[in-house]
Amino acid sequence: MGEMQVVGIRVEPPQGQPVLLLREVDGDRYLPIWIGQSEAASIALKQRGVEPPRPLTHDLIVNLMAAFGQELLEVRIVDMQEGTFYAEMIFADDLRVSARPSDSIAVAIRAGVPIIADEGVLDEAGLLIPDEESADSEEVKEDEVEKFKEFLDTISPDDFKASGGA
Repeated sequence: MGEMQVVGIRVEPPQGQPVLLLREVDGDRYLPIWIGQSEAASIALKQRGVEPPRPLTHDLIVNLMAAFGQELLEVRIVDMQEGTFYAEMIFADDLRVSARPSDSIAVAIRAGVPIIADEGVLDEAGLLIPDEESADSEEVKEDEVEKFKEFLDTISPDDFKASGGA
């Protein structure tokens, strides 16, 4: 299993489909996940530090967890089948709740908990994008975004469909 960090979201023309890009914290693999518009907006708002006047659905989930005394420990991306990712939200006492990765990640970044991808998912869908070391962290971030854009120009959702028939 590898801890992941949210690199960002990009909307891919012509369909306007948002892609969430995760990167291994202690590795070189990236994990692109196509997500819905509302989840993309929720993640992007939180990343930018924008606080809506009223709680969004993912804020509500965090508020409900607190009200019911449930502590989210981590979010895991546990499987990928026919191009669709599956996630679990892990609570105390090994309580697991199945959820879409986009919703789970939107909650995880609000709760400040780790996002973990199972090794099998990373082996199947993780991508290596060559990385160059740079002393300037802003330059590294810009390089990552540029590499992500270049990568997205060459990839489609069909690239993540399981091979071997359906």
